[in-house]
Amino acid sequence: MFQRHFHAQDTDLIIASHPKTGTTWLKSLLFATVNRFNQPKNESALLKHHPHELVYRLENNVYGEAFEYPRPQHLNELPSPRLLNTHMPYNSLPGSIMSSGCRVLYISRNPLDTVVSFYYFMLDLLKKMVHEKQFINTSLEDFFEDFYNGRSVHGPFFEHVLGYWKASLEHPDKLLFLKYEDLKKDPVNHVKKLAEFVGVPFSPQEESEGVIQDIIQLCSIKNLKELEVNKSGVFNKYYDKKSYFRKGEIGDGIQQLAPSMVERMNKLMEEKLEGTGLSFECISQS
Repeated sequence: MFQRHFHAQDTDLIIASHPKTGTTWLKSLLFATVNRFNQPKNESALLKHHPHELVYRLENNVYGEAFEYPRPQHLNELPSPRLLNTHMPYNSLPGSIMSSGCRVLYISRNPLDTVVSFYYFMLDLLKKMVHEKQFINTSLEDFFEDFYNGRSVHGPFFEHVLGYWKASLEHPDKLLFLKYEDLKKDPVNHVKKLAEFVGVPFSPQEESEGVIQDIIQLCSIKNLKELEVNKSGVFNKYYDKKSYFRKGEIGDGIQQLAPSMVERMNKLMEEKLEGTGLSFECISQS
């Protein structure tokens, strides 16, 4: 339904991502940046609402079966700019997204950390869905093999990333490509870049007053996971709110995966990204 019926508006801001690459964090940063003029840090809706309640996922929360969220007919009632999200691959996006003046922010992440984060998220989800732990036979090793071979919910990981990467090179004014690791290492400059891209740059006065740092602190995983609104409750019956705030660390993947798995993924990454101009740091176990 999302692909057939969604009509983008020129002012829409859409976060695209493969699952478990920093979507929740980017939603928080985008929401806080765009709404900083009418929601000071102590009055931010992020203090009372989970980020996924503020930036709607189109294929699930709007065009799916999640009736607690706005339905398609309610999209036009959302204030401008509408903040939306999708996990769809680039070549599966509705045509109106690329033909309109809306802007897309894509966040990527090293596949080693992505696959481990994705595994634990799905494990929690499956346990919740059947209300018992014993039924799950899928191991991290099995999950890794599926991910490695391109059997993932939203298609092969590298094809997903490269679709948006190539689009960002062709349309840099339309699509901003971000890396989770870069955002972690230099949040100030990347939040500034985000604000400029969506048309609400920080003024010199805001910078001197520490507004950027306030947004970064508000949206940090450490802060968000300690907020009462994110400690309990579920989305769509099965998604625990707290499951969106696990670790958020760079390099967690190599602590969970066998050395042979790390080596295979690093080699695959080099093969898939060769000649594209895109790279992720090849993390190895010391």
